[in-house]
Formats: sequence, structure tokens, C-alpha cells
Amino acid sequence: MATIRRLDVLRVRNLSEIQIRPADRVNIIYGNNGSGKTSLLEAIYMLGLGRSFRSAKLEAVIDTKADDCVIFAELDAGVSVGLNKSRKQGHVLKLLGERQKSWVDTARHLPMQIINSDSFSLLEGSPKIRRRFLDWGVFHVEHDFALAWRKANKCLTQRNLLLKQKRLDTSQLAAWDSEFSLLGTQIDEQRKAYIDKFLPILNDALPRLIEIPDLRISYERGWDSNTSLAQALDSSLERDIRYGATQVGPHRADISIKIGRNAAADVLSRGQQKLLVSAMKIAQSQLLYKLTEEKGVYLIDDLPSELDSENRILICRLLEELGCQIFISCVDIKEIEKCWSTDVSTGKFHVEHGKITTL
Repeated sequence: MATIRRLDVLRVRNLSEIQIRPADRVNIIYGNNGSGKTSLLEAIYMLGLGRSFRSAKLEAVIDTKADDCVIFAELDAGVSVGLNKSRKQGHVLKLLGERQKSWVDTARHLPMQIINSDSFSLLEGSPKIRRRFLDWGVFHVEHDFALAWRKANKCLTQRNLLLKQKRLDTSQLAAWDSEFSLLGTQIDEQRKAYIDKFLPILNDALPRLIEIPDLRISYERGWDSNTSLAQALDSSLERDIRYGATQVGPHRADISIKIGRNAAADVLSRGQQKLLVSAMKIAQSQLLYKLTEEKGVYLIDDLPSELDSENRILICRLLEELGCQIFISCVDIKEIEKCWSTDVSTGKFHVEHGKITTL
């Protein structure tokens, strides 16, 4: 189980220097808008996934008066994770005191989910966002997925470079196509196997939050379902040359989320969308535990937004059943503290002007 026992945050946005010891289960972070609540969640997210959910540039999270920021956490079983982000020298990530070249091993130690205002993009955003959602699940249950994905991405980059050349080197193209076809097929098979396991879990979890008649969720692999990837690449070559980029493959995969014939985002209200997205992310964690007995960390920013008290309780009780560690932010603590069962260990942290007080 991934549990943060100690968290140090230095110079992340307006959080100058804080240290907290979170509760095992529920941690309520409350304070006025702009006080630093979301910055604390952002720091945890960066430590687990290597990117911010608020900014595409990590430099933006560093205090405007500082040259670097530091995030450090002690997890269960003596596992430590530390991140130093410098404006001049890039980042240094350490796991168990050893410098890491990527976030792969860190992410396995710290499976992380977030529910915030950007979560709506899972329904209304680009296919890339839905692929990221899908691949989070595959990554945590198929340990060779990350390597296959990196190799396939390299093949794709080389293939696209060839397509942009004035004179196409067909022998090189054939070599990259062969490897890309093998890797892309492996990725597709692992994604499809994951979706086949995920949908029954979601179908059980969703009615606990909301009934959505005619909801249809399906996986689209990124090329014609009746052909192999090698055949699809061959058939698409003329179009690929015209656009200078590969038009078929696992990088074009998507998850179709519809109600009847319409996109779910066009039918559901904002509150309904939040319930559906919450159910999807909770179902992912339920499946993760079922397949690996791993429990992740949940970051929930401003749950009361778009949800009434009854639906907030429904989500919190479903999260409770996961048995994972939760960090949840709000302005008014009264809107959140009564959403949990009385026997759940709860930490309360008040944030004001970048400083945190433990209650």
C-alpha cells in the first residue's frame, strides 16, 4: 500500500517551507482561495508523476523569489522519494537515495489519481487525455508496457522523420514499420485486455454514484479493427507521406464515451460528468487492487464544486472502501469533514498564506 508518512515541501509556489505527517486514510486541506491548498496537492502529484496538473512547465511551480523547489516524502517500508527542481539545472529525482533517469519506478511505488476541475477533460478533451487515462491502468498491471511504449514512440519518431524527407528511404521505412507493427500490436493487446477487465468494475461502481442509461464505453485501437497494423501502415502510406506523419497506430487510440449516439460530454451536466469521471477513476483503483493488491494515493481538489452534499457523501464513501490514502482540499471544512465514516482516521490541515497548521 502506498502511504505517505511524511511530506516536506519547500518553495513550491507560495509554500515556502512546510512539513506534515499525513493521516493514513483521509487528509482534509482547507483554507481560502489562493492560500496554497492546491499547491500542496500539486507538489504530491509532481513527486508521483513528474509533472504538474496546473502548468505544462515545471519552472512555473517554483516560488518566484527562488531558484529551485524541493519535495520529499517518506512512504511505507522505508521508501523515500525526493525531487529537486531547479531553474538552471533541470530536475533531480531520487528513489531510496538513488538518482532516477525516469519516473517509472517512482510511479510504481506511488500510484496516484487526481480528481479536479480538469478531470472533465476525460470526457470532453482530446484522445491524448483518454489514452493517458487508459495507459495509467495498463502501466500499473503490465510491467513491460512502459518499455514497449517507449520503443514504439521511438519507432514512430523515426518513421515520421523519414516521411518528411524529399526522397523516401523505403528500406529504412520497412525496418521501422516492422518493429513498430510488433510493438504497436503488443500495446493494443494489453490495452484491450485492460479495458475488458475495467468495464465490469466500472459497471459495478457507477450505479453507486449515478444511473446513466444508454452509456456506452468502448476502446478504439487507432487503426481498422479488421486489419493488422502492418497492413494498415501499408495502406496509409500515401496519406502519411502527404501529411508527413503516421496516421494509424497505437498513438491514435481512443476511448469512446457516448450516451446513445452522442458524446457523453454533450449530454451530461457538469455535476453528472464529475460523478462519471469519479466513478471511472475509482474503478481504476478497484481494478488495480484486484490485480496487484496495490492501493494508490488520491488527490481531490475542490470536491464540493458542482456537487451537492448527498453526492459528495456518495463519492467519499466509495473512496473510503478503497482503503487508500486521500488528500482532499476545500474552502469550508464543514462541507467535507462529515462526508466520512466516524471510524476513518482523518488529518486536518489549515492553509493560510502558504503556511500550514495541523489540527
